Amino acid sequence: MPANVLIVDDSRTMRRMVKKTLAMAGLDFGEVFEAGNGIEALAQLHSHDIGVVLLDINMPLMNGMQFLQRIRDDVRLRNTPVVIASTEGSETRIRELMEMGAKGYVRKPFQPETLRNALVPIIGERENAMSDLDSTDADDAF
Repeated sequence: MPANVLIVDDSRTMRRMVKKTLAMAGLDFGEVFEAGNGIEALAQLHSHDIGVVLLDINMPLMNGMQFLQRIRDDVRLRNTPVVIASTEGSETRIRELMEMGAKGYVRKPFQPETLRNALVPIIGERENAMSDLDSTDADDAF
C-alpha cells in the first residue's frame, strides 16, 4: 500500500508546488495531506496514517525544529520519517535536524529528481518513474 505524504509549509503556493513535484518525480505515494505549521501537522498525524513528512523549518506558531522534537517525544509518532524541505542552508542547523532524527534534506528550490532521490528509500517509486522524469521539463524547478 503506497505511503501517504504530509507536506508541512506555511506557504500555500510552496505546498502546491511540492505536491506537483511529487507527482512529477514518479514516486509511489497514496494521499497527500497538507499543513501550514507544526500544530496543524500534529493534528494531521493524529488523524491520518502518514508514511513520510516533508517539513519546512521556518514557520509560524510551531517551527520545523519544534515539530520534529514533538514527534520524537511521542511514542506513537516517533518513527514517522521526516525529510526536511527548506531554503535553510546552515550546515549546523541541518546537522542538528539530522541528529534529531530527520531522514533527509532537500534544499528549495529543488528538481523532481532531487526530491525523488530523498524519498525513494522511504516510500519507493513507481515502475514507470524514469519515463515520467524523462518527459519532465528540466527547467521546472520548485
